[in-house]
Amino acid sequence: MLVASHVTRRFGAVTAVDNLDLRVAPGQLFCLLGANGAGKTTTINLFLGFLAPDRGTVTVAGINPVVDPKAARRKLAYIPENVALYPHLTGIECVDLFCRMGGDLNRLDPAALESLLERSGLTREQARRRVSGYSKGMRQKIGLAIAYAREAEALVLDEPLSGLDPAAASEFCAELVGIRDAGAAVLMTTHDLFRAKELGGTIGIMRAGRLVEQLQAKDIDAQELERVYLNHMRAAPDGVAAHGLGATA
Repeated sequence: MLVASHVTRRFGAVTAVDNLDLRVAPGQLFCLLGANGAGKTTTINLFLGFLAPDRGTVTVAGINPVVDPKAARRKLAYIPENVALYPHLTGIECVDLFCRMGGDLNRLDPAALESLLERSGLTREQARRRVSGYSKGMRQKIGLAIAYAREAEALVLDEPLSGLDPAAASEFCAELVGIRDAGAAVLMTTHDLFRAKELGGTIGIMRAGRLVEQLQAKDIDAQELERVYLNHMRAAPDGVAAHGLGATA
């Protein structure tokens, strides 16, 4: 579903993504870890078609987002660190608007949209309230509702847990598991090693633009994950360690 093949992206003299091979299949939840500047957000922007690779190819359900960005974006939903919403609109109106903007003109029934907002964790009263009074957790739930409304085949998320309190993060992660189990491909960048392990999917570690290791959450405990992660962060710039815990890219 989400495939990056030998992808390199540079910004001047800086190589943000370096020969990246990454695949996220339908029904797979992939957590991408790494320090700031590791290339995680650049990777997300390549899948969204906001950036074009200097080398290699990126596809979403077989569609190149650079060649046909509209078709590619119809296949996925995107939740950034801070979901930008029009403050004068209600939650229902925001979901309606974003569906229209995405070309999903057959999903505008207010009752259905309200039901999707409830599914994402908002009460009916909250769904009818102007989003100017929403907390960050409530805004992230709007993002989930948009993904539900569009029946997205893939979901990409860039640091969606940042700033959420533990309860809100737990609720959000439970929704992600449900989306994965419904068959969507889910790619999420995060700094939260605990949540990455808790989500029970595939964990990738990026450093200096390279995917230096992939692990299966079921095969590693939280303490060992932290050790592997820190070892990569402390490694020499060109070092790519293999720990025998998963497939190394």
